[in-house]
Amino acid sequence: MVRILFRHGFGYLVNQLGLGHLVPFHWGLLGHPRRARPYTQAEHLLLAFEELGATFIKLGQILSTRSDLLPPDFITELSKLQDAVPPEPIALIEAQIAQELGGPARALFASFDSDPLGSASIGQVHAATLVTGEEVVVKVQRPGVAQLVEADLAVLMDFARLAQARTVWGQIYDLPGMVEEFAWTLRAELDYIREGRNAERIGRNFTQEPSIQVPTIYWKYTTRRVLTMERIGGIKINDIPALEAAGIDRHELAVTGVRIVLKMVLEDGFFHADPHPGNFLVKPGPSIGLLDYGLIGVLDERTRQNLLYLFLAVVDQDIDGVIDRLSALGIVGTASQFERLRRDTEHLISLYWGLPLKEVDVQGMLAEFLATARRHRLTVPSHLALTSKTLSMHEGLARQLDPGFNAADVLGPYARELALRTYLPQYWVRRVLPAMRDLSQLAVTLPRRADRLLGQVERGNVSISVRVQETEHVLDSLNRMVNRLILGILAGAFTIGIALLLQIYRAAGIERVVRWLLGAGFAAVGALGAWLIYAIFRRGHH
Repeated sequence: MVRILFRHGFGYLVNQLGLGHLVPFHWGLLGHPRRARPYTQAEHLLLAFEELGATFIKLGQILSTRSDLLPPDFITELSKLQDAVPPEPIALIEAQIAQELGGPARALFASFDSDPLGSASIGQVHAATLVTGEEVVVKVQRPGVAQLVEADLAVLMDFARLAQARTVWGQIYDLPGMVEEFAWTLRAELDYIREGRNAERIGRNFTQEPSIQVPTIYWKYTTRRVLTMERIGGIKINDIPALEAAGIDRHELAVTGVRIVLKMVLEDGFFHADPHPGNFLVKPGPSIGLLDYGLIGVLDERTRQNLLYLFLAVVDQDIDGVIDRLSALGIVGTASQFERLRRDTEHLISLYWGLPLKEVDVQGMLAEFLATARRHRLTVPSHLALTSKTLSMHEGLARQLDPGFNAADVLGPYARELALRTYLPQYWVRRVLPAMRDLSQLAVTLPRRADRLLGQVERGNVSISVRVQETEHVLDSLNRMVNRLILGILAGAFTIGIALLLQIYRAAGIERVVRWLLGAGFAAVGALGAWLIYAIFRRGHH
């Protein structure tokens, strides 16, 4: 890995990490393919990731979603990464199937095509027919790929820790945390049972939507390393001549695709995050068949609501609303960083000020917000970056279908309709019921917990640690405060006592002189109270 990075022009990085001694001198000069135009640094990174293999191709694809971390030229180059490699020999694939499903492919399936439909770094896909007659595709994981991925992840983690310890940029970003998050994502892609469940969940979310087709999963023929699903036919979404020949309305198809992703992101909070053209097959209607559920984005309800209002703020060109929602979405930074972000956002929105909605490039604005966050070194949550990339890719597909398409035409009305639903009674019932359950549980458990706490206090098992600065000054102030508090309590007690005695003596017909003495005492207590009030106000002014 070090040698590959060095050969592709990243020797400065290798040296910063203190690993230059691992690279012979000639590796920096030889073995590099020549061309008339020099390679850019971004192109070198693309070539290095392709050469490093499966794990780094996946890493590059994830990094291509992080416009908050990388400059635009790197994002553009990494977006070109294609996870396509020569297929494994059919004998190894059949051995993997036999090990996972408990029998040879020729016995388990009525037919099994030995030539794959597609081959990627983690697995490859074969057409097959079940003994019951259903046409399916069988996705088989390459033997040994899980062990290779774990080894690569260990190397990546070592690099991340070195960068964090030895470089300035490594200290700005939580690189080990990013590698851990990437490792979780990649391990999830290696689990085909999880992928099958992802498909079923998206299918349930669209049971009332004829515009999307999700393949059926055949669990009898599915394990962590083999996935068998319904074979979906259709036209590749970016095959414009074939779509025209089939009489499919491209504008309607573009609108359908954008509405599908908006529903997944803003309503379901569970979205397909790998929207390249090969994963969308179109049938007349139009309906879209969705393939490959390995990479999924998940958003909680609060994030979805903040995203919804962020989109509305962008469409309405509300600068303060945009900044407030970006902060609520978890973009972390100092007050000065946010102030600079606000100025840049104001400039960006001013470019669109007064334009018709159809001329507002919503996804372009969101991408620019993330790039601005990168310039100001604001921390952007990875799920937000993935969401932005997914939406941008969907808009890109829509514009391939219809060059005049603008997402704002769909996003604005959709977001406003969705926002109006938050005022409906059923929405509030759904929100309030969990809160009521929490309150009822708290009402039951609070007395018990308070009793346990008081018991620990009585037994001396609770200690309170107080850190005091300028101790003498604080103690002096505390002493005066306590003295006044005691005087106030005594004055109050005397006042109540004298008032009660006056009532008693009046009722008993006691001599006037006694009542006069009690009245004098009452006046004295009143004077003491007045002095306390004066002292407190005088102290407050100082």
